[in-house]
Amino acid sequence: MSRRHPPRPTDLASELPPISYVWETPNRRPRRAEWDIPDPASPGRLTPAMRAKLERIVRRAPEVMVKITGRTKGVAHLKSHLAYITRNGELDAETEQGATMAGRSGLKDLQQRWEDDSVLDNKRRRDGSLSINIILSMPAGTDATAVKDSARAFAVETFGYNHDYVFVQHLDDKHPHVHLTVRSLGQDGKRLNPRKADLQAWRERFAGELRLRGIAAEATPRRTRGRVRKGDRGAVLAMRKRKITPDVDRLARKEVLSEVRSGKTAKHPWDEQIKSRQDTIRRRYLEYATELQRSSVPADQELARQVRQFVNDMPTVETRRHALKNELSELASSRRRGAEQGDDVDLRDRKRDDERTR
Repeated sequence: MSRRHPPRPTDLASELPPISYVWETPNRRPRRAEWDIPDPASPGRLTPAMRAKLERIVRRAPEVMVKITGRTKGVAHLKSHLAYITRNGELDAETEQGATMAGRSGLKDLQQRWEDDSVLDNKRRRDGSLSINIILSMPAGTDATAVKDSARAFAVETFGYNHDYVFVQHLDDKHPHVHLTVRSLGQDGKRLNPRKADLQAWRERFAGELRLRGIAAEATPRRTRGRVRKGDRGAVLAMRKRKITPDVDRLARKEVLSEVRSGKTAKHPWDEQIKSRQDTIRRRYLEYATELQRSSVPADQELARQVRQFVNDMPTVETRRHALKNELSELASSRRRGAEQGDDVDLRDRKRDDERTR
């Protein structure tokens, strides 16, 4: 005689996939962050770290920017860059040892030391970099002192044990930011060669340092916030600013214009992948909102409401190609309406002339 087992109580949390999917980056990460590690006893539950991150995201905590702006290739290039970030010696620079370098004389010492070290680097290619230039920035209104202190702590934690560096804060822009120049050659003889995964880890570390100093900050990928369009490269933005049409814009417009004229839409596999990923992300948010709503705790129910509002406010899934196609379609419609109105005006003018000649 077989025994009947009592039905298991249904627990939505035990069935939910990890919420961390919505803020994971597409690339492989060098380490798992605390908010990526589920509770072993109940993987679907929000751990305190997950919940804190979810709250920051749906409440739209400011996003940090950590960007590699370039590399210095030689001594003259390094000298020019250091002169730029220090405003020709007017701004003080700080090194990995905490020393303050004031004026041009301090910069000359650093340039000479990095140059001497580069001569001894047998593995450096002729076009290899002397330094990597990084900018760490926060939105307007962020406390500048906290930004500088966070940048200092970030630099110590990320590079201080192996790479020389120098950083300068700029306050002449509405966005408080720090320029960080890191010597490529490390004390271990290896050269700094950051990848996308490293950049994401750097963003998270900088955001964490800001939060330690009371500044709400996050470091999520675009897709977490419902955005799918990549930011344009600096060279492309500079060309547009000079009223020059970049090749990437010209080719994209040509392709989309061909689609608009033919009435046929070219199928791109990545469009479906983008849409599918966004559907999954939004569904995952709503699943956890449902779970939070089931709680009797008012704070959970309020977070559920904020999550639903966040999803509702997400932008329409639109790639740059889609945006360009809509723009061209609207332009064509506008010209067509203008032509029709012009025909109506011509017809009224002809009738008026006929009446006058009778």
